[in-house]
Amino acid sequence: MNPVVSVTLLLTVLQVASGQKVTSLTACLADQSLRLDCHHENSTTLPIQFEFSLTRDAKKHVLFGNIGVPEHTYRSRTNFTSKNTVKVLYLSGFTNNDEGQYTCELRVSGQPQTFSSKISVLRDKLVKCGGISLLAQDTSWALLLLGLPLLQALGFVSL
Repeated sequence: MNPVVSVTLLLTVLQVASGQKVTSLTACLADQSLRLDCHHENSTTLPIQFEFSLTRDAKKHVLFGNIGVPEHTYRSRTNFTSKNTVKVLYLSGFTNNDEGQYTCELRVSGQPQTFSSKISVLRDKLVKCGGISLLAQDTSWALLLLGLPLLQALGFVSL
């Protein structure tokens, strides 16, 4: 095989392999909804497929995504948003019956290899989602809030 083709093929595989790694999966309670934040790398230009699922009593239930088919019972209860390197799923009306192991699975479109992260969710162990975590997703707001006292001390801002 031509060395140039080999290197190009290797670089393509490496880009695909690193393009969708899940870096963290967190869960919190927002009002009566479970909120799952799936943070991931995105170093590929190829589309990323994803799936949120729940495993309970050794049975997998697809909640939302474009890898598997979401179960009908969850379709009306889910709300999804995606921004840059975070995919957020809300499951409304969260009860003890929804406890179990949640998974965020990602893969580059057309590739067999998947990357996933799992988290066990128990209703009485969930923390409430806070405003600080929302600000942390948008670094510019966090930096502004942290830098406000400095700007005020230098006379750029008066309150």
